[in-house]
Amino acid sequence: MTDDRKKKIAIIGAGAAGMSCAATLANHPEKFEVTMIDIDSHTGGQATSVSLDEQKYGASWLNDGVQGGSAIFRHTFRFFRRYGYEPQQVKLQVSFGKGPENFWTNVFPSPLVDQHSREIKKLGRVLKCIKYLMPILGVLPVKVILRLFRFSNDFNNKMVLPLLALFLGTGNQTPNVSSVLLERLFDDPQMKLWEYDPDTLLPNLPEMYTFPNLGNFYRDWSKDLQSKGVDIRLNSSVAILERGRKGVVLQIQRQTSGGEQAESVYPPESFDELVLCCPADEAKKMLDRNATWREKYVLGGVKFFNDITITHSDSDYFQKIFEAQYDPALCAQATTKDRKEQIEFAEQQPRCEKDGWVGFRPMYFTHSFESDPDKIEMGFDCSNYQHQFRERLGPGSDPLPLNEHVFQTIFLNDQEKEMWTWNDIDPSKIIARKWWHQFGHRWQHYLRVVPGMMFINGKNRTLYAGSWTMVNMHEIACISGIAAAYQLGADYDPFDDFAEDFFAKYLLVCHGTRYKRGKNKQA
Repeated sequence: MTDDRKKKIAIIGAGAAGMSCAATLANHPEKFEVTMIDIDSHTGGQATSVSLDEQKYGASWLNDGVQGGSAIFRHTFRFFRRYGYEPQQVKLQVSFGKGPENFWTNVFPSPLVDQHSREIKKLGRVLKCIKYLMPILGVLPVKVILRLFRFSNDFNNKMVLPLLALFLGTGNQTPNVSSVLLERLFDDPQMKLWEYDPDTLLPNLPEMYTFPNLGNFYRDWSKDLQSKGVDIRLNSSVAILERGRKGVVLQIQRQTSGGEQAESVYPPESFDELVLCCPADEAKKMLDRNATWREKYVLGGVKFFNDITITHSDSDYFQKIFEAQYDPALCAQATTKDRKEQIEFAEQQPRCEKDGWVGFRPMYFTHSFESDPDKIEMGFDCSNYQHQFRERLGPGSDPLPLNEHVFQTIFLNDQEKEMWTWNDIDPSKIIARKWWHQFGHRWQHYLRVVPGMMFINGKNRTLYAGSWTMVNMHEIACISGIAAAYQLGADYDPFDDFAEDFFAKYLLVCHGTRYKRGKNKQA
């Protein structure tokens, strides 16, 4: 900055991206005056929690939007720890499909794995092809790659698509996902979750981390930012009146307690810079006639879908569509030493441990529809997954009976809701319903949106942040907010080599800026 005047920054959206941006700017109170605006009544965006009856379910709260991540979530975990919240390690168990002909898992071998042994081995070779021919093959949708390399529909629908859907949350749009994400899931240090195994495909129980109480965390984070001078305005909508060389003019309206929008609660306000940390379609709508053709092209390339998560305790329904318990009929032969050890582990009476379970206690689930096999429903056994339930039981304890568990079933893309099984859930056992507006990782996203971000970021006094700018992960949202603040002149704190490398890659791809270690960008 060339003068002593503070730069006025408006951040639209108080989710992980907006909060991370505000927190990074707030480290420089002498440089920035920060206003953060969100239409919701809470900060955190999709990272929310619900209250539970502790006597009934064994925990007093549940994270119901964002639930956890892997060890790569360095920036996310650093924010948690800054306010005394610690992510908890868990060894992840997954359950794909229903019945001996459809089921497989990362815990023990199944007949389906043996049936597709040759295709599992071929997939390893194809992953290498995608890696070395990334600019050509990586952008193609998964369905095209699977067809190109002549994989069977049975293998595609029962193994590849469910695996990708579960960890990206893409559900019914998974066939259209760029194949680069399949390769990254196994090979990229910044995204890698699984070790590829030519025998069972997934041989390991990967280390994941469940998040602390997100409602409490975002509340404490908000209070701290306010104490540092950040003006947080919730229940507020924004209209962009002007953007230009002189700055940005916004009309901010605050909703009344009755939900009606009061007119001109705040007069038009001028800001030096605007950071849009809201979904791309909302940003495009907000810009309206002020949007450039480049912004319309890039933002218009992000496709969103409406999904609903139903949190419930209906164990009969859950077991009807997912495999939630060990059954010898689901198990293949112990033909190797590794297989024998896996089966022995799965056959044990389930026992609670600090970092998960001994015995088969799956946490993530998928099942496909017989009428349309490439369409998927997803679920979670939150009592097996989230750490607060295990803490109540204590290490060495037996699990609670399934009828006392808390489950989530996720129904994807309301345009296909005629297939949903949500009406089969006992209404008396429903704890919460929440609708989400999720973007799909379509192949077009990596051909049009991600490479286009650098051409709209920083133009017309406007920056963009959010997980939609790359991959739908809480960590990407945090990095994107920090990157926007960095571009405005805030310092990046290099607290971890891996995190710094991740940040540098994001900054290069989405802003076209090379990050130099030891040198921060000047305002």
